[in-house]
Amino acid sequence: MTNTLQNTHISTIAAELSLNPKQVKAVAALIEEGATVPFISRYRKEATGSLDEVAVAAIRDRLTELAELDKRRASIIASLTERDLLTDDLKRAIDQAKDKARLEDIYLPHKLKRRTRAAMAKERGLEPLANTLFAQRGANPTGEAKRFVNAEKDVPDVAAALAGARDIIAENVSENPKARAAMRTLFVKHGRFTSRMVKGKEEAGATYRDWFDWDEPLVRIPGHRALAMFRGENEKMLKISLRPPEEEATGLMRRSVMHGNGPDAQEVGLALDDCYKRLLGPSMETEVRAEVKKRADAEAIGVFAANLRELLLAAPLGQKRVLALDPGFRTGAKLTVLDAQGALKEYTTIFPVGSKKQQDEAADTLRKLCKKFDVEAIAIGNGTAGRETETFVRGLNLGVQAMLVNESGASIYSASEVARREFPDLDLTVRGSVSIGRRLTDPLAELVKIDPKSIGVGQYQHDVDQTALKAGLDDVVESCVNSVGVDLNTASVELLTSVSGLGPVLAGNIIAHRAENGPFATRKQLLKVKRLGPKAFEQAAGFLRVNGKDPLDGSAVHPERYALVKQMAKDAGCTVANLIDSDETRQQVDIQRYISDNVGLPTLRDIIAELAKPGRDPRAEFSAFEFTEGVNDIKDLHEGMKLPGIVTNVTKFGAFVDLGVHRDGLVHISQLADKFIRDPSEVVAAGREVEVTVIGLDVKRGRINLSMKKNLTT
Repeated sequence: MTNTLQNTHISTIAAELSLNPKQVKAVAALIEEGATVPFISRYRKEATGSLDEVAVAAIRDRLTELAELDKRRASIIASLTERDLLTDDLKRAIDQAKDKARLEDIYLPHKLKRRTRAAMAKERGLEPLANTLFAQRGANPTGEAKRFVNAEKDVPDVAAALAGARDIIAENVSENPKARAAMRTLFVKHGRFTSRMVKGKEEAGATYRDWFDWDEPLVRIPGHRALAMFRGENEKMLKISLRPPEEEATGLMRRSVMHGNGPDAQEVGLALDDCYKRLLGPSMETEVRAEVKKRADAEAIGVFAANLRELLLAAPLGQKRVLALDPGFRTGAKLTVLDAQGALKEYTTIFPVGSKKQQDEAADTLRKLCKKFDVEAIAIGNGTAGRETETFVRGLNLGVQAMLVNESGASIYSASEVARREFPDLDLTVRGSVSIGRRLTDPLAELVKIDPKSIGVGQYQHDVDQTALKAGLDDVVESCVNSVGVDLNTASVELLTSVSGLGPVLAGNIIAHRAENGPFATRKQLLKVKRLGPKAFEQAAGFLRVNGKDPLDGSAVHPERYALVKQMAKDAGCTVANLIDSDETRQQVDIQRYISDNVGLPTLRDIIAELAKPGRDPRAEFSAFEFTEGVNDIKDLHEGMKLPGIVTNVTKFGAFVDLGVHRDGLVHISQLADKFIRDPSEVVAAGREVEVTVIGLDVKRGRINLSMKKNLTT
């Protein structure tokens, strides 16, 4: 990228994101050096003006988009140059194009394309006739057309000549950049999103009944509704149109192109009608459809990402000895016992919801195992037979707290390469039980092993752009892992993979080095890992924790600032350990003294805060949740009932809540609060505990309507 283009991009991004160009330039330079978003936002605050991860990621993504635009620009120029079509004016227009639509509009008339009706008309010598008619100076179309009748050129009569001329006019107008820009604006501002049932699909398409006859302004349609209708269209249940009223579109074209009222102008009018129906209308609809889909995808991915973040950052129980149960009716509950580090100690199958004999045997097994391994908590999967198993376990009064755990995606993990590598000799169901137990003690460490799409907190995840979805969710996982920090000596390869600057290869090398040489004693020993050089160390070290001799190795203080902290301790007349232990000593440190060209107040404040609580976990304190006793099935509910619940998914139209009845209820956005809210995320988040009131039931269809309003009107 040339300096001119780079500076232009920096100015563009700064204006779009309302940032100082210096901030954007700093982020761009750091990204070019290989820095990650978490590293930049955490350890380069002086350079960026303390931009957070959201802003840094936005700059990164926009830089990527503009780089792709530059790549396309270069490709177009190369193509035109090769065909000797590039003029100074064309080159100038291409260089000045600020977006892909404008760039493609400029290139369209010169683009290599298949033989069109207009191209064939030009081959038959009809372009002069088209030019005469388009001039609209009162020429007689029939008289002019007679001069072009030529059987040898496949122009048998006047009608054929005029038809060919109109084809040329239609294509010329459809490829005119100004005409396309005007039509694009009309589509965006006045387009209608309409949906109709495909004939004969009344029964098969019942799921999409709400959209059998739908019409709303394109600018107002929410992303989730657009994606739902697009899905119906893909399943051949709906027919969708994204166009403005036809009379507005053709009227716009006539006003901008026609300036006469003679018979030649009438021919131009016919050409314009054909242009819209056959060329410009479909082209603009395709373009607008892609833009609506892109916008809807971004909305859906944003909601998915927010839900995923809440789930990944759910409060961990911590290192406890856990007995885990993956419940089932017919096949029983797969039981595993895990030590405080999550290692499997024993496994078996019990039948807590079976016959009286089976229940007695299950109770005996649970008592023995809890005593044998001094179990501190019991994790129960919330799927099939979950509530029944929970009731059984609680009734045994084992003196150990039993908790339901969201098991979404556990079956995906069980069959994954990760699970096969961890437990090659175990049955899938046993692996699932292990995963449930580990989710209770450390949700983040366990959930990173599962494809985020399978965790169960998204909507339309199979309908959105998969590349964009993966990028968005990977960002969330990386952000969560690095914000919490990772124990270098216990982390799995999957957890290490998401650490800033590592990735799967270096993560695997760390595991291999750990297996061969034993635990890491210091962060600095990372540099002995195969292929882990200074750059990767710089990016990763601050997010990795080592509980060794140097207390700073267990903190989020970056090794590049160790000397600074040691100087602070020396100036205070104490050791680094004393500086960490003594609030009074830290408060006496005058951080202004340590400002330098490379270190400013933001970093110094972060260091002091980190010394106060080294390696602190940003996640909330764990608290156990209990569903209403005796409410295990949708049939146990009735309107007006108030119950506690857990938010499982947040969408743009509301929130889904688990009540412990194997069916999530929906709190529509209009029922989330007593006041008006624009977005459900204002009041709820995935994993949060809420109190709801049942306001509607459809047992046959398994639908539960809920409200979180405090002042419900009857």
